[in-house]
Amino acid sequence: MSNTTYPLLQTVNDPADLRKLSRHQLRTLADELRAYLLESVAKTGGHLSSNLGTVELTVALHYVFNTPHDRLVWDVGHQTYPHKILTGRRERMSTLRQLGGLSGFPQRTESEYDAFGTAHSSTSISAALGMALAARQKGEDRHAIAIIGDGAMTAGMAFEALNHGGVEDCRLLVILNDNDMSISPPVGALNRYLAQLMSGQFYAAAKNVGKTVLKGAPPLFELAKRIEEHAKGMVVPATLFEKFGFNYIGPIDGHDLESLIPTLENIKHLKGPQFLHVVTKKGQGYKLAEADPVAYHGPGKFDPAVGLQKPATPPKQTFTQVFGHWLCDMAEKDPRLVGITPAMREGSGMVEFHQRFPERYYDVGIAEQHAVTFAAGLACEGLKPVVAIYSTFLQRAYDQLIHDVALQNLPVVFALDRAGLVGADGATHAGAYDIAYLRCIPNVSVACPADERECRQLLSTAFEQNHPVAVRYPRGAGAGVATEAGLQGLPYGKGEVRRQGKGIAILAFGTLLYPALAAAEKLGATVVNMRWVKPLDTELLLQVAAEHEALVTVEEGAVMGGAGSAVGEALQAAGVLKPLLQLGLPDVFIEHGDPGKLLSLQGLDAAGIQASIEQRFPELAAQTRPALKVVA
Repeated sequence: MSNTTYPLLQTVNDPADLRKLSRHQLRTLADELRAYLLESVAKTGGHLSSNLGTVELTVALHYVFNTPHDRLVWDVGHQTYPHKILTGRRERMSTLRQLGGLSGFPQRTESEYDAFGTAHSSTSISAALGMALAARQKGEDRHAIAIIGDGAMTAGMAFEALNHGGVEDCRLLVILNDNDMSISPPVGALNRYLAQLMSGQFYAAAKNVGKTVLKGAPPLFELAKRIEEHAKGMVVPATLFEKFGFNYIGPIDGHDLESLIPTLENIKHLKGPQFLHVVTKKGQGYKLAEADPVAYHGPGKFDPAVGLQKPATPPKQTFTQVFGHWLCDMAEKDPRLVGITPAMREGSGMVEFHQRFPERYYDVGIAEQHAVTFAAGLACEGLKPVVAIYSTFLQRAYDQLIHDVALQNLPVVFALDRAGLVGADGATHAGAYDIAYLRCIPNVSVACPADERECRQLLSTAFEQNHPVAVRYPRGAGAGVATEAGLQGLPYGKGEVRRQGKGIAILAFGTLLYPALAAAEKLGATVVNMRWVKPLDTELLLQVAAEHEALVTVEEGAVMGGAGSAVGEALQAAGVLKPLLQLGLPDVFIEHGDPGKLLSLQGLDAAGIQASIEQRFPELAAQTRPALKVVA
């Protein structure tokens, strides 16, 4: 980092240094911080638009509050890069989202300034409330601040926390970072004045005194209350949050330090739960990101002077794109199909579907529980809902999956994107558990396509069923197998032998079929593409078991309770005793890094699969290994 390029930012190694600066210097610091943030993310990739929008808010929070003594809880956390830079991690930004480097989200093990680990939405208010009440119980004088976006406020959990927090006497501040609207200059100036006035001691005291005095005269008290609510209602949407028991302040311009800092300083001295509404702009300060915040939400490496460019050669088709094309084609064929997403239209590949079939597209917001039960209601009325959801996000609706869909045996298709390891997003976003948590539920089937073509085919098979079916597929591209135009499915619950060998049979579930095939070439082993975890193709399994001396299962999912466990259970139920090696993700949370490198570290690439088999079955592997050809 150059001292000349960022002279003021270079002097801030923690928030204590920040608090030594004058108010006049903070504007310069914010400008340098935004420029450094843009330069860093352009080199590493990562979340950009959301972070550019929280620069001033981050500066103001660390300036006014005594962090880390006062707790900051960032909802989701993809907007915390400015926070990381100001809390001693500036020089490590070059390692962002890389193996062994900084996480793209807050992590308690990474810094004492990361009060709560996040990455899933709408948890901040609950966590901050817990911290505020813990401080009260322990007699500690500290604030707990939850910073939550307008998108995250769509989740029921946020309102559950507001409902609880509003009746507690504690030092809780909820900051709504609203980046879906703008404040024109006149309104901004007026709101700045009103926000500072409403957060001031005089306003709070006068309001409380007025209530106390006028309560003896009910008609006058009611009149005063109505006047107050009417006056505030003209300039702020206060009613909802004040009904929850919070003192509402705002909205104020989240990029105006001269508004943010006095307001936060006033709020520090107020008692009870407070709610501050700030308005920010995604991509603030970088015109390209301001114009297209979605494209710059999570870009890869790019040149800030040029912006995002289309690659010279078209990238391979991703599984997400395969799903998006299939969804449109199936909707064209079957008018009963409806598509549902919990606020992940772009991420789940539903943009074209939304454009072509808007009346059959439902974005329910960040509300996974509602998405699943909503799908159940649609299915009850004869429609065929397809819920496009990340594997890690379906975990949040597990109760609804069991009670509202599976128990009633409703024909809902779950398109599980991001199954397995996801790379730079790390453990919070990894789809490591869906096989284990789905296969134990009655009526639910689970398919694991090995490549792009099978993904499309198995989606069609799933749609044909009259019960719940999940089709799991990974992030990014697969083996590059071309898809076909039709909607022909594959046999339900049936696998196939892809390579005939001897001695050892590798049973592959999903995209690890291809490294299994590569390993089998070196070992002379048989490879079976199982395709389905549930129902398991027991007929094929028992046939393969009878013809081989040892079995190996391979899956990109938790090995505990996963597909390998299903194979072991089926063999035991049939009374077949056969050596079984189960390969998959171990009983640890796997952090962020390059996906290929992570798979290699877990022994799930071709070399790792071969090495595990040779270590477990050394004599058998030696017998079956093809003889090396001698070149004369």
